[in-house]
Amino acid sequence: MQHIQLVGLAVIIAILIGVPVGIYLTTNEEVAEAVLQVAAIIMTIPSIALFGIMIPILSVIGQGIGFLPALIALILYSQLPIIRNTYVAINNVDPNMRDAAKGIGMTTWQRLKKVELPIAVPVIMAGVRTAIVLSIGIGAIAAFIGAGGLGVIIDQGISRTNRDMMLVGAISVSVLAIVVDTVLGLVQRWLTPKGIS
Repeated sequence: MQHIQLVGLAVIIAILIGVPVGIYLTTNEEVAEAVLQVAAIIMTIPSIALFGIMIPILSVIGQGIGFLPALIALILYSQLPIIRNTYVAINNVDPNMRDAAKGIGMTTWQRLKKVELPIAVPVIMAGVRTAIVLSIGIGAIAAFIGAGGLGVIIDQGISRTNRDMMLVGAISVSVLAIVVDTVLGLVQRWLTPKGIS
């Protein structure tokens, strides 16, 4: 439950940040390139190093270890797939569809809500699914900074040289990732308009 809570909250916040940012980037190519490069650089930082960087920064507010640094790290790691997929999905909407929407008098907001986002849903959801699976895996490492979750079982198995505990922890993380990805696949199919699927 700790693992699900940590990953779930991180991905919800990441979606609330990443999808609007991805949509905005379709209106500004220069900013898009810079933001995507920064998100890609963050993705290359090893998770244990990112946790280490955050310890002194968040120690100022008394949150150097535990839930908060793990949450922030997972939000940062989730940004690249969500922002990039949203950006690519909206950019790849057929220009003829946009022209048709303009032609019938839709505002920019109506066009986004009724035409572009429904067409972009499968690609955006693919990014969300990638972010969640990634976060479930990285969330296991968060146990090393006191964030709890399934990584605790793996950590205890390593410290006790207990292979069974390590396997139980690793398999639990894998099964959780597979189950969540499968459920999100069904949600993706449900959200995708019939004409697109």
